[in-house]
Amino acid sequence: MQTIKIFLDGADRSSMLEMAKNSAVDGFTTNPSLMRKSGVTDYRGFCREILPQLAGKPVSFEVFADEFGEMERQGREIATWGSNVYVKIPVTNSKGESAAPLIRKLSEAGVKLNVTAVFTLGQSWEVCQALRGGAPAILSIFAGRIADSGRDPMPLMTGAAEMCRETDPNIELLWASTREPYNVIQAAHAGCKIITAPLDVLKKAQSFGKKTPLELSLETVRTFVEDSKAAGFSL
Repeated sequence: MQTIKIFLDGADRSSMLEMAKNSAVDGFTTNPSLMRKSGVTDYRGFCREILPQLAGKPVSFEVFADEFGEMERQGREIATWGSNVYVKIPVTNSKGESAAPLIRKLSEAGVKLNVTAVFTLGQSWEVCQALRGGAPAILSIFAGRIADSGRDPMPLMTGAAEMCRETDPNIELLWASTREPYNVIQAAHAGCKIITAPLDVLKKAQSFGKKTPLELSLETVRTFVEDSKAAGFSL
């Protein structure tokens, strides 16, 4: 199993600053939905303020325009904020129109990209071709959401990992929409270079191997006993 880089996924300022000091966390990803959830109202202000405090680790900030011309303008500005910044570009706009031409244009211009919201091998192939020979880039496949739909994401992730390796070593595959700590193991087995996860999942993953199954069993039973007493249950 290969070593995998772990990124924090979110836009909570205190969590990002906490994880910036954690040597086990290699970078950060955000998106407009996570920023809204965290109460961010000044997009540029938030990004520019927090960037210098992230210890130079890679961080992905996403464009939020839906027209490709405005996506390009936003992407070029975001790219100027720091050498550790990756610009997140969705694989399509909301009309389903492919972003591949824009991806190629920005990549060839030296903009580091994180192409996001990818769900199929066809999309992965199109993105890889657009990124071939360009700036360092990340291909983000939403494995967690695929699993939520009742589909096994592993065949897609292993296929995409091979595709990235064969196309350009500068394209790193990222396991996105992580749901549970074990996804870290799955992502590494699939050949992903990166996994991004929310804070609660990252903290659970840091406890890998610290307790045996029997210790976990005893801990669970003790919790049942303590909660029953605290609730005052009787029969």
